[in-house]
Amino acid sequence: MNEDKIQHYGDALYDAWRERRTIAPLLEQEPDITLADAYRIQLRYIERRVAAGESIVGKKIGVTSKPVQDFLGVFQPDFGQLTSGMVYQEGDTIDLGSLIQPKAEAELAFVLKEDLQGPGVTAMDVIRATDYVLPCFEIVDSRITDWKIKIQDTVADNASCGVYVLGKTKGDPRKLDITLAGMVLEKNGEIFSTGVGAAVQGSPANAVAWLANTLGELGIPFKAGEVILSGSQSALVPVVDGDELVCTVGGLGSCRVKFAGRSAA
Repeated sequence: MNEDKIQHYGDALYDAWRERRTIAPLLEQEPDITLADAYRIQLRYIERRVAAGESIVGKKIGVTSKPVQDFLGVFQPDFGQLTSGMVYQEGDTIDLGSLIQPKAEAELAFVLKEDLQGPGVTAMDVIRATDYVLPCFEIVDSRITDWKIKIQDTVADNASCGVYVLGKTKGDPRKLDITLAGMVLEKNGEIFSTGVGAAVQGSPANAVAWLANTLGELGIPFKAGEVILSGSQSALVPVVDGDELVCTVGGLGSCRVKFAGRSAA
């Protein structure tokens, strides 16, 4: 795909995000789009957000668990960039009016104390480079109509990233078994789903190592202080005005988030 088309589709996704609307799946518009093309489109989309005043604060890994893969019909991990405009803190209420067709997923966030660059990064390297882990929610959102996405669509759309919420409880991954620690997700006081760290590529640390190595091949390092969202341990949760979600990770703590307003779609 030539550079004009890359910019066209990246700009189209940026405009859709800014205007809170969707566009047709990219694969319908451009059937020959490759995964490499999709990541170049993602880069253009993120460049537009950075040019508008945001900064890159981390990375996210998407489509790591079977429930999410089954829902989306996408069967390989992908990644996206986290920007300063996506950040919420526990206790904040997320305005659904700022999103299009949101769904929430519960996961573990890694905050790094050291730079980390692949290839050759192992799960133990990830643990050593991590300052602490936190329970968190990512609110995924798609600029593609009705979530009709294939892997190229979600990659181009920054791995369907919307916003994210970090819990307040910090855990030491050298003392917490993040592979076997259970996660319980509650919606409005009732259990919605349960999960375990092993559901994410065998361990959330494995998923982070995969991303470090994937980005390393592109010459992109993890930086100290960055937040890395390791991938959902829950099913995707539709959210509407008044909903409250709580995810609790065994041995670590909880993250709570509320929603208000009406999403665009």
